[in-house]
Amino acid sequence: MRPGRGIMYVRNNGSVLWFCSAKCRKNMLELRRDPRKLKWTAKHVKGGSLG
Repeated sequence: MRPGRGIMYVRNNGSVLWFCSAKCRKNMLELRRDPRKLKWTAKHVKGGSLG
């Protein structure tokens, strides 16, 4: 992600999450989707080994 872009989300426990778009933010926070299972995310794991 380029500097100065995206959304910074800070949780109550102090952890910081960076999102590139509203699509990414809504899928993670509102819809509770696992980014490892979505092919369009950077954290996608090929082969299904989520260990």
